[in-house]
Amino acid sequence: MVLALGALGVVYGDIGTSPLYAVKQCFEGVHAVPVSTANILGLLSLIVWSLVLVISLKYLSFVMRADNRGEGGILSLMSLIRPDRPGRKKSRWILVSMGLFGAALLYGDGIITPAISVLSAIEGLHVATPFFDPYIIPITIVILISLFLLQRQGSARVGAVFGPVMILWFLTIAVLGLIHLREQPHVLAAVNPLYAFRFFEVNRWKGFLTLGVVFLVVTGGEALYADMGHFGARPIRMVWFALVLPSLLLNYFGQCALILTDPSAAENPFFRMAPSWALYPLIILSTAATVIASQAVISGAFSLTRQAVQLGYSPRLEIDHTSKSQIGQIYIPAVNWTLMIACIGLVIGFGSSGALAAAYGVAVTTTMVITTLILYIVERELWHWSRAGALALSGFFLVFDLAFFSANIIKVQDGGWFPLVVAAFVFTLMTTWRKGRTVLNMRLEESSLSTDLFLHSVASTPPLRVPGTAIYMHRSRGVTPTALLHNLKHNHVLHDRVILLTILTEEIPEVPALEKMELENIGHGIHRLILHYGFMEDPDIPEFLSTVMVEGQPFAPMKTTYFLGRETLVPSRRKGMVIWRERLFAWMSRNASGAARFFHLPPNRVVELGAQIEL
Repeated sequence: MVLALGALGVVYGDIGTSPLYAVKQCFEGVHAVPVSTANILGLLSLIVWSLVLVISLKYLSFVMRADNRGEGGILSLMSLIRPDRPGRKKSRWILVSMGLFGAALLYGDGIITPAISVLSAIEGLHVATPFFDPYIIPITIVILISLFLLQRQGSARVGAVFGPVMILWFLTIAVLGLIHLREQPHVLAAVNPLYAFRFFEVNRWKGFLTLGVVFLVVTGGEALYADMGHFGARPIRMVWFALVLPSLLLNYFGQCALILTDPSAAENPFFRMAPSWALYPLIILSTAATVIASQAVISGAFSLTRQAVQLGYSPRLEIDHTSKSQIGQIYIPAVNWTLMIACIGLVIGFGSSGALAAAYGVAVTTTMVITTLILYIVERELWHWSRAGALALSGFFLVFDLAFFSANIIKVQDGGWFPLVVAAFVFTLMTTWRKGRTVLNMRLEESSLSTDLFLHSVASTPPLRVPGTAIYMHRSRGVTPTALLHNLKHNHVLHDRVILLTILTEEIPEVPALEKMELENIGHGIHRLILHYGFMEDPDIPEFLSTVMVEGQPFAPMKTTYFLGRETLVPSRRKGMVIWRERLFAWMSRNASGAARFFHLPPNRVVELGAQIEL
C-alpha cells in the first residue's frame, strides 16, 4: 500500500492531469468536430477504449512484463535485445537506433509536459474572470521557474505529500464527474465501441484527425513503464484499477454530460464542471497536480540521462544525489536548466495549452510505436513466443499505435516539429558520443603497449619502486594505460602495488555483489581489477575499494594515488568519423564532468596526466 501511494504520486501525475485539456481540445482548433450528441458519444467511446486498450491492456498487462530485472523504460527494453544472437550484429544497430531515438523523444516530452500541464491549470482563471487573462503567461512562467529551482532540493522532501495530494485530486475529479453524470446518465452508452465506429463513419477524415487529440488521454503510458523500477509492477497496476481508471472515466463521462447539457461549456469543460464557490480551490488543486506531474517527468529526464551516461551514450555529467537512502533521487544541473529554459520558451512561443497540444502527441506516439516494435523482439527471443503469437499481439498494438501516430504526425507544421527537432538533436549527441568513444579507443590501442610487453619490460629492466598503491583507470583490458606509461617515462618510478582498474557498465540495472569484481595478479606487484556496474548504479570507487583485500592487505586511503588520463582531442580527416562529428565529439569531451568527480575519487589523491590524441 505504501508503494501504491508513492506510485500514485509519481507515476500517475501525467495521465492524471489529462482531463484538464483533452476533452476541450476535441472541440476547438483546426481539426475540431461540431458539438453534437453523436460526436460527444463517439469521442467519449474513443477515450474509454483508448484507456482500456493502450494503458490497461498494452502497458499494464504486457509491456510491463518486459522488465530488465525490475527496471522499465525504453532504454531498459532496448538492453534486453541479445547482441550475441546469430545475425543480430547487422540488425542490432537498427534496433538500438530506434531505442535511442525513442529515448531522445522523451526529452521533448519532458519539456512539453510541464509547459502544457501548468499552463492548462492556470488557464482556469479565465473561467473565473477575464481579469486574469493578461497574467496567465507570467503566472505560468513564475510557477515553472519555482519548480525548476526546487529541483536542487530533491523530490524526497516533498515526495511524502505527492500521494495524498493526488488522492485528493482523483477523488475530486471523480466527484465532479459523478455530479454531472447523474444529469445525463445516458452518456454511459459510450462504453459501446459502436459509437466510436459511427464517429469515424460520420466525420471521416476529420474524425481520424481527431485521434491526435484523443491521444492526449493516454500520454502517460510510457511514464508507467519508465517508473516501474521505483515501485514495482503490482502497486502500479493496483492503484490504476482501484482509483485512477475509475476516477478518469467518471470525469470524462461528467465532462461530456456537461457539454450535452450546455454546449457552450466545451470551451473549458473541466473547470466549468465546478460550482462557482469551488472554482478557485479547484485551480489551486489543479496547479498542485500539474506541478507533481511535471516533477515526475523532470525526474524521469534525470534518470534517463544517468542511464545514457552509464551505457556510454552521453558524456559524464555532474550528478548530485539528493537522498542518502534512495539512489533514484538525483539532480543533474545541466539537464534541469536546459529543461527550464526550453519550457519557458514554449510557453511564450505557443501562448496557450491548445497550441501546445499539437506539439504534444508526436513525441509520445513515436515512442509508443518504437516500444511495440522492440516488444516484438522480446516476445520472440526472451519469452520464446511463436512467430504467429508475437505478430498477432504486436500487430494488434500497432494498429492503434500507428493510428495515433498518423493522426499526430500531420501536426508537424502546427508545433509537432518541436519534439522531433529536440529528439534529432539529442539523438545526434548520443550517437556521436558513442561512435567517438569507439574511435578514441581505437586510436589509444594503436599507440598503446600491450600488457604482456609492458610486464616483459618491467621484468627485464626493473624500475625504481616507491611505497604506496597506484591505481590507473583505463578502458581497455588488454593494453597498458597511457597514464602509467607517461608516469614511468617521466618520473622513472613504479609504485610497490599497481592496480589497473577498468569500470564496465553492464546492460542490466544492478550487478549482484558476487559478480561485481574480477581481480587478477598479473605479476611484478601489478594487479588487474575489473569492476562491473549496472546502468542504474552509482560507481563510488573508494567506497568499494574499502571492502577489497589485495594479497591480504586492504587499501590505505592516504597511501593510494589515482592516476587518470586526460586526452586532448584533435579532429582530423582520418577514417572514423566525418569532421563535423569529430569536432562535436571533441567539444562534448572538453565539457564532460571529470572522472574524479564522477567516480567520487578524493581530489587530493588524484593525478591527471594529459596526452594529445588525433581523431
